[in-house]
Amino acid sequence: MSETEAKVSSRTGQPSLDERPAVGTDPTSDDKSSLEKIETSNSSHEAQEQVERDAIASIHSNDDPKTANLDPELALARTETPQWSIFTHRQKTYIVAMVAMAGFFSPLSANIYFPALNTLADDFHVTPSNINLTLTTYMIFQGLAPTIFGDLSDMAGRRPAYMIAFTVYLGACIGLANCKTFAALLVLRCLQSSGSSGTIALASGVVADVATSADRGIWMAWANCGPMIAPPLAPIIGGLFAQYTSWRWIFWFLVILAATFLVPFLTTFPETGRNVVGNGSIPPQGWNKSLLNIVQTHRHPPNTTSLPPRQKLRFPNPLKVLPLLLEKDVALLLIYNSLIYSAFYDVMASFPYLLQLAPYNYDPLQIGLCFIPFGFGCLLAQPLSGRLMDWKFRQTAAKIGYVIVKGKANNLQHFPLEQVRIAIALPFVLVGTAALLAYGWAMQYHAPLPVSLILQFIIGLNLTSAFNAMSVMLIDFYPLSPATATSANNLVRCLMGAGATAVVIQMIEAMGVGWCFTFVAGVVAITTPTLWVLGKWGPGWREQRRVRMQEQIRVKNAKADAKEVEKSTA
Repeated sequence: MSETEAKVSSRTGQPSLDERPAVGTDPTSDDKSSLEKIETSNSSHEAQEQVERDAIASIHSNDDPKTANLDPELALARTETPQWSIFTHRQKTYIVAMVAMAGFFSPLSANIYFPALNTLADDFHVTPSNINLTLTTYMIFQGLAPTIFGDLSDMAGRRPAYMIAFTVYLGACIGLANCKTFAALLVLRCLQSSGSSGTIALASGVVADVATSADRGIWMAWANCGPMIAPPLAPIIGGLFAQYTSWRWIFWFLVILAATFLVPFLTTFPETGRNVVGNGSIPPQGWNKSLLNIVQTHRHPPNTTSLPPRQKLRFPNPLKVLPLLLEKDVALLLIYNSLIYSAFYDVMASFPYLLQLAPYNYDPLQIGLCFIPFGFGCLLAQPLSGRLMDWKFRQTAAKIGYVIVKGKANNLQHFPLEQVRIAIALPFVLVGTAALLAYGWAMQYHAPLPVSLILQFIIGLNLTSAFNAMSVMLIDFYPLSPATATSANNLVRCLMGAGATAVVIQMIEAMGVGWCFTFVAGVVAITTPTLWVLGKWGPGWREQRRVRMQEQIRVKNAKADAKEVEKSTA
């Protein structure tokens, strides 16, 4: 056996990290725990998996980058590696639709009571500035809570994390509908945010569970439909309640909507976490089962001797995202992505304020209706950016002779991943930045309202598309812990977004609308060379991380071997 083969045929049978999903092949051969589960339940595949690892190991002994890029895929295709996910296209569509609807609740809850802010201030006898604290604290917890839910879902599975999140959310909404004091309102809004915001990170995790890098763009785009169309639609719904009913009905509406959503979710939504069910072929256990799974288990009891051991649970670690923030490429990507998000939210947060002033003098319902073009732009951005990302991936692969194995993971070690995603994001950033500048001056000089609405449509379409492309790139960096990676994204963007929305009104009052959005567009424009930096040095940083992580796994396995030897000799 060659030295390379010997490395691959180590104690765990675990291939090198350049074969992991972000930079390699199927996680059933790269995640130790998942491999052990699949080998336990499918022992007949052991020989096949060894053939696969030996094939890849022999290929990686080749020093030619292009060959190293091409041949592993051919080797994988010829050895018939397991599918990345056994879920059918129809099942994936249902799964992604459900996570999109779950993700709808976080921004919906954040923005639905914008039209009722003045009424809330009167009822609780506080100033408008104090009421605005409920917006700021909501966004802060919107960034913090996913760090817990992301780690929980990567450890225990997606379903348990969703169930805990919605339990907290429903309890908070019921409390908000009945709260009597401003302090209770503030605390319950934080709890509401904690429950609902976890769904954003969980959606990214589910998409990474069922989709490979080659088709992740379109699936991620559809999963983002809920979170992206909620901000412009929420004020419309809130305006209707604020004008025709009590503000308390806003929260009763959320209770009814969430309870209705949970009926099909608890009944049919399958567990997708790869550390729990692998590619979907391992039967879920315990609270990872849906009601449909439970019924099927009673009708056709599984062979319990072939089931993997239960996952060991621990308390979620919210600090797990911090090492990600120390990675050069990840830190740059998160900061720039958050600036895009802050610019997006500056438009959202300031628009109701501007429309209540002369010459518009709009009521809450009219203000809510003016968000429709913005929302339509956000909605259109999802399929547009997703299909463009997948098209660019395939085009680049064909150009460099890179073989894509449909439905299976692709070796991305030598693939220009950063350039592919940036090529889609950059044009959207440039157009969106220009639209931000034009929007500010259109509002400054009270241009006809259709002009501002068209510019809002352009802003929503382009900034959302850019945000989607960069978010998918982040998941490509960390496919084995996508929910944790998205939690880091959420943490940075929500904290920066909270700061931006807290000062945008003061900036408008001090500088004027035109100069305010000139400043916002200028910040985005000045920091856009970040994308060039990522494209030039990002692949090298990604390779350094791969080597470092591979060494960490080698050391960990060596320690485990030493312990086993010590036990056997004791």
